[in-house]
This record gives sequence, C-alpha cells and structure tokens, in this order.
Amino acid sequence: MSSTPAGPRAQDTTVDVLVVGSGTGMAAALSARDQDMSVLVVEKTEYVGGSTARSGGAFWIPGNDTLRSEGSPATPEMDRDYVAAVVGDTSSRTRWQAFLDHGPDAVAMLARTTPMEFFWARGYSDYHPEKPGGSALGRSCECHPFDASVLGDERGRLRPGVVEAPVPMPVTGADYKWMNLMTRTPLRSLPRIVKRVVQGLGGKLIGREYTAGGQALAAGMFAGLIGAGVPVWTRTSLVELLTDGGRVTGAVVEQDGTRVTVTARRGVVLAAGGFDHDMAMRHEYQSPRLGHWSLGSEGNEGDAIAAGRALGAGVDHMAEAWWFPAVAPVGDGEPSVLLAERSLPGSMIVDQTGSRFINEATDYMSFGQEILRREADGSPVTDMWLVFDQRYRNSYVLAGGVFPRMPLPKAWYDAGIAVRADNPGDLATAMGVPQADFAATVARFNEMAGTGIDHDFQRGASAYDRYYGDPTVTPNPNLRPLSGGLYAVRVVLSDLGTCGGLTVDERARVLREDGDVVPGLYAIGNTAANAFGDTYPGAGATIGQGLVFGHLAALDMAAAL
Repeated sequence: MSSTPAGPRAQDTTVDVLVVGSGTGMAAALSARDQDMSVLVVEKTEYVGGSTARSGGAFWIPGNDTLRSEGSPATPEMDRDYVAAVVGDTSSRTRWQAFLDHGPDAVAMLARTTPMEFFWARGYSDYHPEKPGGSALGRSCECHPFDASVLGDERGRLRPGVVEAPVPMPVTGADYKWMNLMTRTPLRSLPRIVKRVVQGLGGKLIGREYTAGGQALAAGMFAGLIGAGVPVWTRTSLVELLTDGGRVTGAVVEQDGTRVTVTARRGVVLAAGGFDHDMAMRHEYQSPRLGHWSLGSEGNEGDAIAAGRALGAGVDHMAEAWWFPAVAPVGDGEPSVLLAERSLPGSMIVDQTGSRFINEATDYMSFGQEILRREADGSPVTDMWLVFDQRYRNSYVLAGGVFPRMPLPKAWYDAGIAVRADNPGDLATAMGVPQADFAATVARFNEMAGTGIDHDFQRGASAYDRYYGDPTVTPNPNLRPLSGGLYAVRVVLSDLGTCGGLTVDERARVLREDGDVVPGLYAIGNTAANAFGDTYPGAGATIGQGLVFGHLAALDMAAAL
C-alpha cells in the first residue's frame, strides 16, 4: 500500500480548461488560472511533477527577465540567428519564432504565479555555441533552491528526484559542475558544498526542506497551483477525448477504476509526456535495438499521443528522443546518466571494435543521433564502454553517486557492466573487444591527448565540451593520456524522454494530418513534436518549450472568452 497522499477524488465536473499531465502542464494550468479560467489537472501516476521533477530543472528560454537583469549579452537578433542556425528546416519557423517572442512573458508569468525565484546559469554554454548567434555563456536558467515544505499536506505527492544526495543538500545544475571537481578545484568547489550542506541541514532544523533542479521547478509550480486553488487529480489516466461537432469538449478519465467525465468549455491541453515506456511504439518509430532504458516518468506511455491520433492528428519527429548515454542498469534498475563524466580528461568511449567513434564530450542528443546514424548506415554500435584510468577515478564523481577514490560498486562487477585491468590488452579481453584494435586506439588517443588536440573527433574544440572539462588540465581541459590501471564501464543509450509527438501550430493547437486545426485541443511538452526539430539548442530546451507553449495555449483559450 502506497503511503503517498491520495489527493482529490475524481468526479464528473465542468471546467474551462483540462490539463492532462502535471509536468510542464502545470505552466499551462497556472497561466490559464492567471487569466481567470477555471482549471483541472489530471495526472496518471501517483506523483505530481512528471519528468520535469526528474530532470536537472534548467529551462532554455532566451530573452527572459532573469537573463536581462543578470547581464546576458544575447540580443533578440542573436537568439533568432542561433535558433535558425541549429533548427534549419527541421521545424516550422513560425512555431519557434512564437517560442522566442512569448518566452519572456511565460517566465514572467511563472514568477508572478509561483513563489519561485530564478537565476542565470552563467557559463553553461549553448549546445552548439559555434553556430551563428550561439553563446558560450549560455541562455539556461534555473530555480533557486526551493522550500518544498510550503506544499504542506501535499508534500508527499511531489515526485521524488532521480538522485538523492548523501546528506540533505539542494544541488543546482550550476553547483553540480563544481562539486564534480571537488578534488581538483577545492577553493571553488568546497565553498559551494559547504553552502548547500548548511542550507540543507540548517533548513531541516527550522522545518524547511530545500530542493533543487527539477524538483524545485516542479515543487514551485505545484505550490502555485495550490495557492490558486487548482486541483490536481493523481492516479487519473486519460481514457478518451470527447468531441461535439469536431470540437474537443472534454475527456473521460479514470481514477482507481472509476471513470468520470470532465467537460472542458475552453479546451484540453495534452501534456502527458511522450511514449518513453511504450516499447512497441519505440520499436515501431525508432530502433528495434533500443532497450527499456528511458529516464522519463513511468506514466509516459504515449496515451495522449494516441488520443490525438484517434481524432486524426498528425505526428512528427517520432524517431527522436532527448537521447542520453548512461551507465547500463543493474538488473531491473535504472541507468545512470553520464554528463560531465564523458568530458573529463583521462577517459574515452569505445565501441565493440575497441575503437573511438565520436567526440565523447558532445551534447547528449547529438551523441544518440550519431549512434542511430551509424545504425542506419549499416555500421551499428552494438556495445559501448567508458574507459578511464585510476587518476580519473581518484579525481571525479562517476554516475552521480560514486565519489572520488570510492571503489566501483561490486554489483557493477557482478553484473558485468564494470571491468578492471592493469593494461590495455587485459582490459580489452575483459570488455570482449579486439586486443590489437583497442591497443591501437589507446596509443592513438594518448598521442593526441598529449598534444591537447583531438585530430579525430575534435574533443575540446567547442565551448560546450570545455564547460564540463577540468580547468586544471592544460592545454585541453577535456584530454589527458591514459596511464596505469584501467577501468571500463558499459554504456547504453538512454534518454530523458521521446520528443516526437502530435503536430501543433504556433499557438500549441493540435493539427490534423491535412494541417487543419483540431478545435479545442492543444499539445505541449513531449506530447507535441519538438519545436526545435531534430536539435537540442541548450540545457533546458525541452522544459523551456513546454513552459512557453503551455502559456501560449492558455493565451489562445483566454482569447476565445
């Protein structure tokens, strides 16, 4: 029996706006309520927050007040040039221009309707900063650590985070970079660690519970909904959309086996995530090689996309996801994402041939797309290993919880996802890759790392690569020759959620396959096709577009009043 609070009971009801999904869908609900519309949010799982609460919590929304007030040099022209350069013709210009035009208003709405305060993650580079308009300083923002105790009796319904710190301490994405380098940059890292430990433990003493990242963003929006009197029905799944004369007028939903009808006078917003955990859909639209390794909320099973399709809605970008390389899971556990780990010196990634095949430090979506490109070209990556040496193991955090000098978990060795050897030949045997090829790869890598120039894959050439590098290593913070005892950890292609979905316009209205609008139906977040086409402009672009198009959907419904 779950100890999670039950929340409100479902019953037949009528509201102006029904929001299906409680991740970035909460932004749509907040904006609708801010415009004096009555709102109901329904959530399939027992927790509020969706994949947003499991994420790093950054949002990439150019031109917002936080960026301007903290001195971002990016201009609207730079923002437009950058998105145009990275998106190209893979998505509608009208749609992404609406994102840029209304993004600042969406952030202002969140600041107005919730207790959250935001900051610029200055220095967290855009993912393609060398493109026209790109910025090495980045455009990503985060929520300051948020006191989740303000949720009161509803605290138990907030979705837990993915990684828990060993002591109560809120760790923002900006903190993570330096905490990961605690042994290398103690003068910069230790004050951050002490600050967060004091904040976490000190908060506990006075009845506060500080959270950070996606938990903070989800908690802040949930607090806004509670304050505005917007109910959230959990354990409530979408059964079908209701229509009258072609217009969506509500939905049948089911809570704990009981079905009720929700009439929505102004519209229904589908914000229920993608099809992360529907492996039949994933193998149909993506790769049959994919394992069940998504880190998206367990409720993301494509229900909302299927409901839209039943009304003739089109879909786009279904082959894509917010790909993320990760340490292979043990048994039925979850994979552990590899972010900074891939950028740090003294490491490289090889495939089943024992060879490097990519700039390991590239952004995670591009990493996954390269793997899928190779599969399409007939040279699939069937196995991957992160290889590193003892100095690396002594210096950096691995997979979020294996701290410097800690031994790798015994469970990893027992499961065959970690191996160790004293030399490249023995490590190759342990990994099951050709000895001669792997030895040649190590020799080639060490030769280039010694000069600081990766002639094969340009690791360290991008400001994004260098963001997660080790600034104490010169001339390239991402490269150092391997030496001494070696380790290898098996890597799989995980993701933060799929990003293909229903086709929508610049107002988040769902479009039929022929391009006509489905009246009364909107889709945002990962239920909608990625506004940025096949690309990921910067940290928090997935959350950013969910927040902005949630606001745009509410504006459109309010205009119909």
